[in-house]
Amino acid sequence: MRSPLLLVSFALILAALTAAAPAVRNSDTASDPTFFNGKDLSGWEGLMKYWSVKDGAIVGYTPEDPKHNTFLCSKKKYGDFELRFKVRLKNGIGNSGVQIRSKLEDPEKFIVSGPQCDIGAGYWGSLYGEGKGWGYMLKQSPSDLVKKVVKPSDFNDYSIKCVGKHVTIKINDETMVDDDFTKIPDEGIIAWQ
Repeated sequence: MRSPLLLVSFALILAALTAAAPAVRNSDTASDPTFFNGKDLSGWEGLMKYWSVKDGAIVGYTPEDPKHNTFLCSKKKYGDFELRFKVRLKNGIGNSGVQIRSKLEDPEKFIVSGPQCDIGAGYWGSLYGEGKGWGYMLKQSPSDLVKKVVKPSDFNDYSIKCVGKHVTIKINDETMVDDDFTKIPDEGIIAWQ
């Protein structure tokens, strides 16, 4: 069963990059105010019985086991971006994550496939391949660093940066993953598990 997941303080920076500018810089980015408005789930789709907005935060809660991983999916696709947010698993329990550059496989159950930035004991900050055609760890975060940095029952600062085939995942300003992944798509949806 999936536990409550609380997400707040989103900042999505979409990169307007060219071959001559291989890194995201402030002058190359533009904010996307439509990503999350802090009031409702406009721009998102999913099994809405599991998702709500409370006090400016997206809250995911599964009171019963849905029998499959289900996601709140962006209606928009994203290529290069930087996403920053705060996340907490209630009582530190659960297994969740953020799909990046992913594909909606089942629009009735909101099942997705693609790379997932993990949130949960034993997986915090790892990059995992979720669903159809994936199903394997792309890169595990260093367990000693996770134990040192992650606050299991409290809010954690989480950052995901995708530029080309390069993905960087940080938790509380510590780098968990920073590598090239040739298999990741060039664009796709962002989805919360």
